[in-house]
Amino acid sequence: MTGTLRYNPYDYEIHEDPYPTYRRLRAESPVYRNDELGFWALSRHADVTAAFRDSARFSNSHGVSLDPAASGPHAHRTMSFLAMDPPRHTRMRALVSRGFTPRRVVELEDRIRTLTVGHLDAALERGTFDFVGDFAGLLPMDVISELMGVPGPDRAELRRLADLLVHREEGVQDVPAAGVEAALTLAGYYADMISERRRRRTDDLTSALIDAEIDGDRLTDDEITAFLFLMVVAGNETTTKLLANAWFWAWRFPDARAIALGDGSDPAGGDGIEQWVEETLRYDASTQMLTRLVTERTELHGAVLEPGDTALLLVGSANRDETVFTDPDRYDLLRDPSALVSFGVGRHFCLGASLARLEARICLAEVRSRIADYEVHEEDAVRFHSINVRGFAHLPTTVVAR
Repeated sequence: MTGTLRYNPYDYEIHEDPYPTYRRLRAESPVYRNDELGFWALSRHADVTAAFRDSARFSNSHGVSLDPAASGPHAHRTMSFLAMDPPRHTRMRALVSRGFTPRRVVELEDRIRTLTVGHLDAALERGTFDFVGDFAGLLPMDVISELMGVPGPDRAELRRLADLLVHREEGVQDVPAAGVEAALTLAGYYADMISERRRRRTDDLTSALIDAEIDGDRLTDDEITAFLFLMVVAGNETTTKLLANAWFWAWRFPDARAIALGDGSDPAGGDGIEQWVEETLRYDASTQMLTRLVTERTELHGAVLEPGDTALLLVGSANRDETVFTDPDRYDLLRDPSALVSFGVGRHFCLGASLARLEARICLAEVRSRIADYEVHEEDAVRFHSINVRGFAHLPTTVVAR
């Protein structure tokens, strides 16, 4: 370990591979201070988990993004209950849960499989294709759009806008102008869709949110817009990255690929798909970090965090903590991944975790049923650049059909 320890989540070098830096942070500076951007970074599993659970001391009231334009008291306008503490969080999540029910997620299973097969068969016909552009980047937006009631012809444009929302320009330490414009366009689109559903209900989540009610309390149009906005980012971008990360790392680790593709190498007798999903969530989480606002003077590992300070909870680092996971830099589908923190912990545990896992399991199972092996053209792969989301923008692939 040599050289000055520096961590800046906007750096493109970090986007390429943050894990050596995370390792040094855990060992040398578990509560790291970046004076330029004004944040503390917590990198150890125990500290990240404790902060997730202590929502009184580590508040969500200013949202989960480090970007100045997306954080602060107004963050709930685009992050919904991710930018709220109780009792506002309790109310909002309860109302949203009336529409976004486990039953509604389960009922999507057949449709997810149909959408998966449609995109996958078209890609496989070519033999060589972009796993992101031709498959993994299409499916999650289609699923979210089906859930919300977005018409098919509108989905490609919404996907483009969602990409702009989370993409970060090199050297720009905030939401770029194109991202701000995309946010305004999306907000306007969802406002129009809600207005249309108020006039004529359909069998979708948007209509269910309009009708959600607890003791006479209902969601406002602005609150529904914020939740739909959150869904298109949290439910689309992160799942796309999960699928591509699973594809890439199974290719890089042949032992894992053998289990993932189902050659019977799993001594536990599983089919390998769930292990493939869960180890990817641990090894290379789509969501790398989330911010919190410190509300009380807090001493941790010799550092003093003051009220008003920003704390980054490094999810990606916590999932590689060697005190929790043996040989954490090995992509091992036989390990126990139950301590992963990829969906958060506590009251802010991701509401869409079950949907993301369902999509990933269905998608990878359908892929596995159709291919015997594959090759990733790593030299032509392109990383996606974002401070929160980690994954690929392009992942060229050649498959060998079964």
